[in-house]
Amino acid sequence: MQTKLFSACMQGLNAIPVTIEVDSNEHTTQGRFVIVGLPDSAVKESQERVQAAVRAQGFQTTQHQIVVNLAPADVRKEGSGFDLPMALGYMIVLGYLHAEQLQRYMFVGELGLDGTILPIRGALPIAIMARAQKYEALFVPEENAREAAVVDTLKVYGVSHLNDVISILGGKTFIQPTEVNTRAEFYAQQQQFDFDFDEVKGQENVKRAFEVAAAGGHNIILIGSPGCGKSMMAKRLPSILPPLSLAESLETTQIHSVAGKLQRHSTLVSQRPFRAPHHTISDVGICGGGSNFTPGEVCLAHNGVLFLDELPEFSRNVLETLRQPLEDRVITISRAKYTFTLPCSFMLVASMNPCPCGWHHHPTHQCTCTPAQIQRYMGKISGPLMDRIDIQVEVESVPFEDMARAPKGESSAVIRERVVRARKIQEERYRDIRGVHCNAQMNTALLQKYAALDDASLHRLRDAMRRLNLSARAYDRILKVARTIADLDASETIQSHHIAEAIGYRNLDREGWLE
Repeated sequence: MQTKLFSACMQGLNAIPVTIEVDSNEHTTQGRFVIVGLPDSAVKESQERVQAAVRAQGFQTTQHQIVVNLAPADVRKEGSGFDLPMALGYMIVLGYLHAEQLQRYMFVGELGLDGTILPIRGALPIAIMARAQKYEALFVPEENAREAAVVDTLKVYGVSHLNDVISILGGKTFIQPTEVNTRAEFYAQQQQFDFDFDEVKGQENVKRAFEVAAAGGHNIILIGSPGCGKSMMAKRLPSILPPLSLAESLETTQIHSVAGKLQRHSTLVSQRPFRAPHHTISDVGICGGGSNFTPGEVCLAHNGVLFLDELPEFSRNVLETLRQPLEDRVITISRAKYTFTLPCSFMLVASMNPCPCGWHHHPTHQCTCTPAQIQRYMGKISGPLMDRIDIQVEVESVPFEDMARAPKGESSAVIRERVVRARKIQEERYRDIRGVHCNAQMNTALLQKYAALDDASLHRLRDAMRRLNLSARAYDRILKVARTIADLDASETIQSHHIAEAIGYRNLDREGWLE
């Protein structure tokens, strides 16, 4: 007897349909359970889980040969999400379950030995694909149901046990499909932040730099001694970024779903991601890949922030892999078994000490580093990478008297209002240009069109280029930052003081900074 059911597997960030064909050969008593169709180890091991789960429901397993084919046979199948459809197909060929109407359903889920249905990765991309393929309903683990139910016009049933599925398909039990008020939940969670800029005392110049960075989507690096507040302020950046749109949220949620980073029973990612990997991370960890593909930190930070604390402590290979994603905002991962191109449009926020001991340029602590040690320490960050960081800010320690007496700072909500206004100006400016949403994404042609300078501004920038010996890329970065500062002022043109402020954010280019 033969039957077929439908499931899905992941290829990069997208799901593809998989047909699961199950055949019982009654003419042999070998008692084998064979899975074909390029299964990985997790899929091959499912035969033991499937048989144990079926026995746990009180059904007898067969001594005949069972062959399971996963089609298309030339695509490698990974993960444990085929357990549920294989178990159902197994029970159909044994005569315990009828196969009527199953052509309209898709099934995914991992089985425990007692029949418990465990969560999987990629429920949202699978639901999107199921809707595109015109399936009537999708059966997923209960913990993934709300995530998959974000997709409208598709019935999503969250099930917690194999027995539940058997009862539903047999007509003994009726359950309502999972429904989610996506917009209501999405907007309700957007204003909830753990950190606020009103907790930061002093550091007005740094807060202004963060405001400019958030308004234009610019990369930023903070250089300062230990304990001056670099990490504290970086963690508050998401609280002043513009809210995610539903389209951005859906794209971000897909990535986190494939990586298995979504919380159980969650729906859409409602806040911009803030990823802060440790400096011991590998280049595969930062970019993604592996024998079983997993998105890296640059993809998990898509539409959000990638924070690299103690930047010079990261491996040189890791830092150099950031150069292409920062420029192109996509990353192509090529391995022997696959090639995937993934989105990774993120803001890079980095922090570092000015020297190995951390006290270079400090007014009260004595630096013990030699000029050669400082030069070697700073040299861990290549010039091309530093050129891609638009805003470079030196952070000074706040004196005790100022911390004790300083009033409560400006709240993130107030700063965010100004950032959102500037972003709306940019959205209107680039509304007809595909792939450009903020000033940091401008190319050379857009710079010439929207960042033209008058004579006074051009003279000031020319003088800075000669004095600081800046590269052509640094020239473009200054123009982009100046355009953002002008947008914060609601100015149609870039004026001389906008250029002056943008040049002031090139601290590491200043002559004598390392001395």
